[in-house]
Amino acid sequence: MGAQLTIFNTKETQTPKPDVINVASVPQRSPFRYPGGKTWLIPIVRKWLRQPMLKKSLCEPFAGGGIVSLTAAFENLVDNITMIELDEDVAAVWEVIINGNTDWLANKIYNFDLTHENANKILSKENKTIQEMAFSTILKNRIFHGGIITKGSGLIKNGENGKGIKSRWYPKTLRDRILAINHVKEKIRFLTSDAFSFLENNIEKQNIFYFIDPPYTKAGRRLYTHFEIDHDRLFEISSSLKGKFMLTYDDTIEIRKFAEKYNLEYRTIPMKTTHHIQKNEIIISDNFEWWR
Repeated sequence: MGAQLTIFNTKETQTPKPDVINVASVPQRSPFRYPGGKTWLIPIVRKWLRQPMLKKSLCEPFAGGGIVSLTAAFENLVDNITMIELDEDVAAVWEVIINGNTDWLANKIYNFDLTHENANKILSKENKTIQEMAFSTILKNRIFHGGIITKGSGLIKNGENGKGIKSRWYPKTLRDRILAINHVKEKIRFLTSDAFSFLENNIEKQNIFYFIDPPYTKAGRRLYTHFEIDHDRLFEISSSLKGKFMLTYDDTIEIRKFAEKYNLEYRTIPMKTTHHIQKNEIIISDNFEWWR
């Protein structure tokens, strides 16, 4: 394997890289088809969360599709979980599933007659309730190209086997996933809030695992509504956390420089994009004893 630079001692060390993870081997827990989702990283996250700690808490401050939180809940990897999301559309889904009427959303999806006309009625409605926002978001996520729900994204045209907007609409699967979450949601607290505020307010707490997956520096503008964040500040806060953290990014010179600036160790890990292109991502962590 190739050498990997370890920031702590600025020496090259031989670090074995894991194989590209087969996403099909990981249980699909999230109702989202989320750009930048971390289903592929779950086997690594499991190892990270198994580090010894009394009364484990997990925080996912950029929750997005929430796959890490959901996996931790279903597999009893931690005692309690806090999910945080600022995007009002994505947050509406989690507000309804975690804090609201889960059955309503599950049944609405299952019984919806998906046509262009019916979809446009849902998407064009103004002054939606939070339940309507949640359903509208799931709908966009499933019928928009690439699952991208930001302004400027458009409907799937041909889709799988020429099915168009129905090619990613699996009402029974989505209903079942949402109803399954209902059985573990007592472990989960969801907050519509800013990630930075939560991290800064909990910086001294030692029993928290922070899975920090922010909008990436390159793709964030295209994929997310709240793509503009202070990455330097995020590295600064992460380096001060008393708990354990995993910070994930694209492998870029800019991100490596941030890691070096704040004396943070990292590893690279291969992954495949939705277009089956292999690339590396970076995992930055407070320690890598768990990596072995």
